[in-house]
Amino acid sequence: MDARLNAYLEQIEKNLKPLPVSERVDIVQEIKSEMQELSGVGQTPEQILQRLGAPRELARAYLGDLIVRDTRFSWGRVLAIFAYYSLAGLSGLLILPTLGICAPVFLLCGLAVPLLGAVKLVDEVLRLHLPYVQYITVAGVDNPALAFLLCLITGAVLCALGYGCWKLLLGYIRSVNRIGRKLSA
Repeated sequence: MDARLNAYLEQIEKNLKPLPVSERVDIVQEIKSEMQELSGVGQTPEQILQRLGAPRELARAYLGDLIVRDTRFSWGRVLAIFAYYSLAGLSGLLILPTLGICAPVFLLCGLAVPLLGAVKLVDEVLRLHLPYVQYITVAGVDNPALAFLLCLITGAVLCALGYGCWKLLLGYIRSVNRIGRKLSA
């Protein structure tokens, strides 16, 4: 088997450490057989890895399925719940603040950039000589109409980035909540 696929399996096993050895071996063997099956139909290791996704996410999915499937008490279940929330919590420490900050910042900048470009354009056209307007520059462009157009494009891109970050944030929260509701049922 390809070295990249073996490294992927090692990452899966590492992320499933809290589970009993027998369950870990079963999961890794299942993933390995799927890799071999995909390789048998002609898929490259890159295609296989792309299809499986990030090892941490796949391990989290297996942990979530294992927790939901088994409703009786066992120490393995307690460890699986602990492992799931550890993975979700640690990724949440990075994902939630990053997207929570980037979304509004991109949106506000997406609104501010065209507004500043419009102020610069109005100041140039009407010769108002407003204070500090001379510091508003766009990539060294002297033409105020072209600068305003660049500001509009930049503002649209920033708004799209902000909207995308917001959608990613909501999707992440929904996916964690969905699995959390299954665990509490």
